[in-house]
Amino acid sequence: MIDRRQFLRASSGLLLGFGMAGIAERAAFLSRGGQTAAQSVWDELASALEGSLLLPGAPDFARIARPWNLRFTAIAPAAIARCATADDVRTCLLWAQANAVPIVARSGGHSYAGYSTTTGLMIELSQMNAVSYDAGSGRARLGGGARNADIYAALRRVGRAVTHGRCGAVGVAGLVLGGGIGFNMRLRGLTCDRLVETDVVTASGHVLHCSEQENPDLFWACQGGGGGNFGVNTSFTFQTFPVDVLTVYDITWTSNLDSLLPAALDLLPGTTERLGCKLSVVNDGMGLSLNLLGQLVGTPSELRVLLAPLYALAAPGHETIRNVPYWDGQDFLSEEGTPEYTHERSRYIYSPPPPEGSRTILDYLRSWPGTHASATWKIFLTGAAVAEVPSDATAFVHRDALMISSVELDWTADDSVGTVERNEAWLAAFHEAMRAFSSDECYQNFIDEAQTDFLHAYFGTNLARLIKVKRRYDPMNIFSFPESIPLSAGSQDSDLLAIVNSVRND
Repeated sequence: MIDRRQFLRASSGLLLGFGMAGIAERAAFLSRGGQTAAQSVWDELASALEGSLLLPGAPDFARIARPWNLRFTAIAPAAIARCATADDVRTCLLWAQANAVPIVARSGGHSYAGYSTTTGLMIELSQMNAVSYDAGSGRARLGGGARNADIYAALRRVGRAVTHGRCGAVGVAGLVLGGGIGFNMRLRGLTCDRLVETDVVTASGHVLHCSEQENPDLFWACQGGGGGNFGVNTSFTFQTFPVDVLTVYDITWTSNLDSLLPAALDLLPGTTERLGCKLSVVNDGMGLSLNLLGQLVGTPSELRVLLAPLYALAAPGHETIRNVPYWDGQDFLSEEGTPEYTHERSRYIYSPPPPEGSRTILDYLRSWPGTHASATWKIFLTGAAVAEVPSDATAFVHRDALMISSVELDWTADDSVGTVERNEAWLAAFHEAMRAFSSDECYQNFIDEAQTDFLHAYFGTNLARLIKVKRRYDPMNIFSFPESIPLSAGSQDSDLLAIVNSVRND
């Protein structure tokens, strides 16, 4: 078996070989795909892993390689390292740099823009999905490959929760690193607000424990700075909270939407923080509908009182309201998250849109060109506990927004290239039209390859600090993709020397 110190020596030599002036060239080389690793080199990596290495043609390779967003299925990895430990992750990172192979880390594979796939080595963490709970502290520790479904299974047993997502297949890593929204966020804060510790393997091969006390700058960046920017997170520890009984609801209207939509957008931001809500206006090819989905830490009768102004405008065509134990309620609200063709574009909203905004939304949805799937404009209600945290206390900057809005376009393999192109043009126009009623800020977990000025849109006034963290922990820009946090000129050379010297002395 290859000795892992050989990887350390190889990596430090590689860094020195490219030299101080070659940082940008090295990053560009990696982004172009680098050299193709010979079979013998892949064999060396496989022999050094506690987990397994899959090459094309191996059982399960295609299934694991496939991204959630089917737009990006043509981007296939040269190999998949199914890591079993943090040391496996470290080995992969050092091996990849020594052999000039680009890398990507994957927890759930749900990057909206396909950034969790690569033509090089995929560092796949799904086997590192253990969840443990400490009753004394109320803390839950999750492996870096844990998914929402793993949270559901583990915390249900102890009557606890964190702010989590609805889709069981989504990786917790991507969720928390981009902030993390869910129906609990108005009462309990974002997923990243519940984070108390995380372990990160950096490009230099160091395994860093991060908290407010240890490596606090990297910990801060892991609370909303976006996945794939600084290293590979191999564990997360969250402060959980107790859960009991709540009311879940799924209510759909199909009439009087011209009155209902502006009324709902005015009503919802002023409701109790105990209400979690997603509002969707959907064109499914058969017509438009308005749906409210979510939870209330309260009773069904209280929910009906909250929504009485909407009931007064029109009777729902469908309504399900249940008072159930918390985790039974999450089963009701959850979705599988099966792979699909989709493009979603987001904007944060800081004040309720005026009536003209609602008219614009409905006009665009009524003029949708159509696919074999659907088109949706939606909002996730934020505010309350999310806004109680200062915008610079974590890397997540969008604290004062009332809502996250997005336009979601879905299609199938049966839609022609021309149909998709017409729909993409419609999506771009809709996204731009909503700028007048929202903001230039976008949710980093709804990452969008078509977004202009994306660094400002995702990170706002926290960008400069994130660049400093990037320069310190990834000075060679190994963790790089088209919308990643960039390096800047200046002090990166001294940071690089420090990492090289520490690797040499390991």
